[in-house]
Amino acid sequence: MRNMASSASPKGIAAIVGVGAKLGRSIARKFAHEGYTVAILARDLGRLSRFADEIAREEKAQVFAIRIDCSESRSIKDAFEGVLSLGFVEVLVYNVYHPISWIPNNFSDIRLDHFEKSIAVSAVGAFHCAQQVLPGMVDRGRGTIMFTGCSASLYGIAGFSDLCMSLIQLLASFFQRH
Repeated sequence: MRNMASSASPKGIAAIVGVGAKLGRSIARKFAHEGYTVAILARDLGRLSRFADEIAREEKAQVFAIRIDCSESRSIKDAFEGVLSLGFVEVLVYNVYHPISWIPNNFSDIRLDHFEKSIAVSAVGAFHCAQQVLPGMVDRGRGTIMFTGCSASLYGIAGFSDLCMSLIQLLASFFQRH
C-alpha cells in the first residue's frame, strides 16, 4: 500500500472494489483518467500493487492498492479505514463476485457452502462496502454507488441461481427515500 498521507483529488476518491485484470482495472483507469484519486481493492495485494503502479504511471494519478476479502466483514471495515483516510469517497464501484461455473447447473445440485459464499461476497460484501461510504455521501448530499454484474445477478436465469441477488434494487429504494 502506498503512503496514505497524500491529499486526495478535489474530485474525491473513487473506490473500486474487485479489481482484476479486466473490468475492474479498466474502471479504475477511467476514474484515474478523469482526475479522481483511486483506491483499488482486491484480495491479491501483489497483483493489485502492480495494477496501481501501472495506472498511476499511465494516467499520472494517485492510485492506492488496498487488500480486501469481501466475504469477511472485518476485512471490509479495515480496508475502508484505509480508503476513508484518503478523503471522501465520491464513487464506490462494487465489481466483486464469487467464481462460479459458467456451465448451468441444477438448483438441487448447488452446494450450500458454495451458495453461502456467493451470498457473502455478492450481497453481504456489497452491503458492508456500501455501509462504509453511505454516511459520508448522505452528509455531503452526493455520491455514487455502482454495482457490476451479469444479467443473471439481477434476474433469475435458470442454471445460475447462485448469482441471483437483488441488492441493487434494495439500495436503489434506500436512495429514493433519502
